[in-house]
Amino acid sequence: MQLLSGQAEYKDLLRKLLFLWAAMAGEDCVRKRQSGSTTTCKTPENEEMQRRPETERSFQNSSNGRVDVDHVITRKMQLIAEAEQLKPAFMKEVDSHFTEFVNSLVAKSALLDSSSSASLFPASCSEKELHKAKTLRAPPEHGKIFTARRSLLDELFEVSHIRTIYHMFIALLIVFILSTLLVDFIDEGRLVLGFDLLVFVFGKFPVVFCTWLCMFCATVTVPYNLFVWWAQGYYSSSHRVIRSLFYGMLFTLFQTAGLGFGPTYIAVSYALPPASRFIVILEQVRLVMKAHSFIRENVPRVLASVKDKSSTVPIPRISQYLYFLFAPTLIYRDNYPRNPMIRWGYVATKFAQVLGSLFYAYYIFVRLCIPQFPNGSQETFNLRGLVLCIFNSILPGVLILFLVFFAFLHCWLNAFAEMLRFADRMFYKDWWNSTSYANYYRTWNVVVHDWLYYYAYRDFLWFFGKKFKAAAMLSVFTVSAAVHEYVLSICFGYCYPVLFCLFTCFGMVFNFILNDRRKGPIWNVIMWTSLFLGQGVIICLYSQEWYARQYCPMENPTFLDYLKPRSWSCHMKM
Repeated sequence: MQLLSGQAEYKDLLRKLLFLWAAMAGEDCVRKRQSGSTTTCKTPENEEMQRRPETERSFQNSSNGRVDVDHVITRKMQLIAEAEQLKPAFMKEVDSHFTEFVNSLVAKSALLDSSSSASLFPASCSEKELHKAKTLRAPPEHGKIFTARRSLLDELFEVSHIRTIYHMFIALLIVFILSTLLVDFIDEGRLVLGFDLLVFVFGKFPVVFCTWLCMFCATVTVPYNLFVWWAQGYYSSSHRVIRSLFYGMLFTLFQTAGLGFGPTYIAVSYALPPASRFIVILEQVRLVMKAHSFIRENVPRVLASVKDKSSTVPIPRISQYLYFLFAPTLIYRDNYPRNPMIRWGYVATKFAQVLGSLFYAYYIFVRLCIPQFPNGSQETFNLRGLVLCIFNSILPGVLILFLVFFAFLHCWLNAFAEMLRFADRMFYKDWWNSTSYANYYRTWNVVVHDWLYYYAYRDFLWFFGKKFKAAAMLSVFTVSAAVHEYVLSICFGYCYPVLFCLFTCFGMVFNFILNDRRKGPIWNVIMWTSLFLGQGVIICLYSQEWYARQYCPMENPTFLDYLKPRSWSCHMKM
């Protein structure tokens, strides 16, 4: 009934707008008649008037047969005012019907993809067996469904209004460049075109490349061969549990020592600069997650084939594993939806945008951060200075947030997806429209969220039971916060758990307070306000700690010295 009512309202809105169009067309006819033109104007209004009785049309004609121009103009103005009032409701109805249409298509697609699972439960199964089957974890192919779809920004940039916002950010970059060049020219008397900051943060690149190459080669050979050796001998083994524990321990040892300790030791011992450390540590985390997904998705398939006494063992080809290591996803599948061709112009554009984003970040730090923090770190700590620092850091913090999202989640992932003809480009959703932090966490980074949902949250519930959903959510938050803080600690060279506290404390509280039941626009405003403040806190405190450790170095620092914040006591030594 609600759907029929919505369709009736939708048709009523369309009828009124068409009537407005007819009135506007009628005014054009009036102008033609006033100019002496004999051309007959065929409009929907004229056709309707011809079908009406003469008595209903008499009010529009004067005694000599001429159209009452004043009446037509007055009627047109009334219809324009009415259309302006109907426009929001009309657009809302169109958006609602379009959303329902798209959701129905997605639901039908998912139903078609999962329809093959009906054969797993024949009609002769008892109710008890069906209940037992439903409580088991679904096979890997019933997890995330990959389908061909474009990234949201690629679709939005086809709208001129959204593309104008992109142009505004480019204009802001030009302003930053001009400001830097003019200030350097005034101070130095010449144009300074050096990029010393970029050269510093990306220093020691040969060490970075060799470290990445070793990590990648180890990830290609060790997890794949361990899985193949385990799978080939599992069917005929008389000690399957012992065999599985042995290979599981070898894989865990590789994950913790090989991919875990090795790259971290190189990043610290070679004193890599911050951006170079980011490359090494983020690749370390990515490869650990990829290796886990490969093992997690394929082990249940082997167990199922042994249980069914199949003659073949489902072992993926090495080419499928290699494709997965480069594909912009953390969920393993033997096959993904592929595009028919590679648009190399699109790839070049995305890499150019990544490079432009790097220079954008450079000018943000040069113009908005570096002039502020060195002087602030030398002042005595006080509440007023901290508040000013946080609010002055909101603008650079928000711009860095936008750049990280655009450069990595959109440009970088889309460039690799295009080169690999990877068709599922939903790396993010419309996180900027979120009215709750629960929705923001789901839509900001879909790639990582999928991994946490399927391998952390769902596996926790599968192991401990569905009644521990709160504990599962808490564990996912803790793991995510710990990994984020680990990345920042290694990359900056000190432990200052600001992000960890924001994640585990405020992030978790907001996740329950700003939940999915909050739908009004005010909640989107609250979400953005808290996000702005959080970015200001992160930029302010981490920058203060960085400069405090530059101005107050320790000759023989102990392990505890890396854990204690230096910015709290640096002013006492200066």
